[in-house]
Amino acid sequence: MTTEKDTVETWNTYGNHQLARGLELPELDRWDWGIPGAGPGIEALGNVTGLRVLDLGSGLGRHAAHLAARGADVTAVDASPAQHRRAITRYPDTPGLRLVCADAVALLRKERPYDLIYSVGSMPYLAPDRLLPVLANRLKPGGRLVFSALHTNSDGTGPSTEVSRRPEILRLPGTTDDHPVYMWVLIPQLWANLLTQHGLTMETVTAIDSPTPGNRVSYRLYAARRPSRVPSRPRTSAPPPPHATVGVGVIVHGPAGVLLGRHRRAWELAGGTVEAGETFAQAAVRELREEAGLVADPSAVQVLGTLLDRVDNLVRVTVPVVVTQWSGVPQQREPAIGEWRFWPLDGLPGPLFIPSAQCMTAWNPDLPLDHPPADFHAYHSAGCA
Repeated sequence: MTTEKDTVETWNTYGNHQLARGLELPELDRWDWGIPGAGPGIEALGNVTGLRVLDLGSGLGRHAAHLAARGADVTAVDASPAQHRRAITRYPDTPGLRLVCADAVALLRKERPYDLIYSVGSMPYLAPDRLLPVLANRLKPGGRLVFSALHTNSDGTGPSTEVSRRPEILRLPGTTDDHPVYMWVLIPQLWANLLTQHGLTMETVTAIDSPTPGNRVSYRLYAARRPSRVPSRPRTSAPPPPHATVGVGVIVHGPAGVLLGRHRRAWELAGGTVEAGETFAQAAVRELREEAGLVADPSAVQVLGTLLDRVDNLVRVTVPVVVTQWSGVPQQREPAIGEWRFWPLDGLPGPLFIPSAQCMTAWNPDLPLDHPPADFHAYHSAGCA
């Protein structure tokens, strides 16, 4: 944050210079977004009457006072003590206007959400990755962000194609003294990407070019909105590395006992991995049909809960389900299963596959089964899929 602090100090120098000059600027007769007489005016904000509004980097406070006079409840924040002193001297007791000297991000973290947040040329002084996560969550659902940003400077240097700061020049009025300030001067697509990444929807981008021949300064006016519904997005664009497996263990129970299949050196329940788009009940029905040839309806499947176990670095999530209604007779459809048989509960074979034993214990804790413990979370609603 060093360069932001340096920039605040430069604006302090600017504010103290203006205080020493004693120059009084007139009230706004026309709203501008960086270049007097160019681009849209206050209509870019819409009707502000009754809105809770935040002015980021308010400077002298003229824009904020203008909105307060139109019936908005305006908080105007500036990090420069000198600029704040200029504003509070000019507007000591203006109805609907609250002047705050603070870091904008620190203020936003403790504020209630706003209907409208705007900035006249000041937002690019703050690092987007520090400001935007807080700002986006301090807009009410459906609230708007409107800000102008430098696009081309007086030397004709255009915007950056990567998200990085660069030095610009702030000249003290009435002098030839130039001071460096650091800004994020970005192409519109980068601003759009940043806003989208933080849950805002870009609505319009308006070019603001100087009407004076030979003046190469240009701004862009950005209008974005927080959606009325809270969005969600993936953590990253790439899928996470696998670190867990999710499967079902199917307890088929009837008058003859529990269905178990012989797999190499252990007996096990039907079951397997849950596929994308399946419920636990659907996965159970599919696995039962594919492995043993039995047909069941998902609506008749009782999902008992989830078992959590860990094998080496893999988290195993096993969902025991119970099927008591089916059609067909067990068939050897899975090459790894030598045979399927129903076993009475008082005469179960051994050894059992550990996840199958865990599922059966979750179903009936009185069964005399030995296995490593697993954390079982029961579903209290029978038939939950």
